[in-house]
Amino acid sequence: MTTSRILALGAHPDDCDISAGGTAILWSRAGCTVQFVSVTNGESGHHEQAGPEIVARRAAEAKAAGEVAGIDYLVMDNPDGQLLPGLEERWKLMRVIREFRPDLILTHRPNDYHPDHRYTSQLVQDCAYLVGVPHVCPDVPPLPTNPVIAYFQDTFQKPAPFHADVSIDIDAVFDEKVRMLDCHESQFYEWLPWIGAHGLESSDDPTERLEMMKDFARAHGIPTPQARECLEKWYGSDHAASVKYSESFEACEYGSPLDEAAIRRLFPVPD
Repeated sequence: MTTSRILALGAHPDDCDISAGGTAILWSRAGCTVQFVSVTNGESGHHEQAGPEIVARRAAEAKAAGEVAGIDYLVMDNPDGQLLPGLEERWKLMRVIREFRPDLILTHRPNDYHPDHRYTSQLVQDCAYLVGVPHVCPDVPPLPTNPVIAYFQDTFQKPAPFHADVSIDIDAVFDEKVRMLDCHESQFYEWLPWIGAHGLESSDDPTERLEMMKDFARAHGIPTPQARECLEKWYGSDHAASVKYSESFEACEYGSPLDEAAIRRLFPVPD
């Protein structure tokens, strides 16, 4: 793997952490430059706080999570729950992509329960070809090549289920990933328990919270049978059989090819 530039684009603070936090830590340790981006400001993700108060809080939580991983974390100012794949939003994201100049972009798949997730994915797709067109968004220099683009893993089955093209063993950094997620207090310990998502429960006890977060991360990290196949390809059957937790990614055909050479160049897999 080369010391690449990795840009993960999630709809909300915590989205990138759930899907790519462990791999981001591995990239950071290998000397790669990694930036997580929340495309919206997270202002609607709470049942009690709203407006500037929760926006500032969620930005601080994202910054803390980034510090755990040794990466940068940008929170954009698009309103949470109101993201649209319009021209203004496209140009804002285009500038983020061009200014960072990534070799690899990660984002949501376009079929998802949350409109912010879907439209973040569409915005990335809409930028994919245009990032290299000089007279589009001309205030920021175009990229010389289209980055590789890959999708986060999800469990949605229609219109097509997730297909793992690469899976990464995150066992060595699992505890650090849990610490990243633990930084997002307003999300995991307040909002999601209130709305009844993911079986999370509200707690003021830091020890209880951390154990709950470990259970959450374990449930999201257990390799699927398809992920096991990917792990066997890249790590060998003996190593793959021992992996407890992984993160998987699917190629987006709108980016540069995610072929074997690209995987070896961009992902922390064994040489």
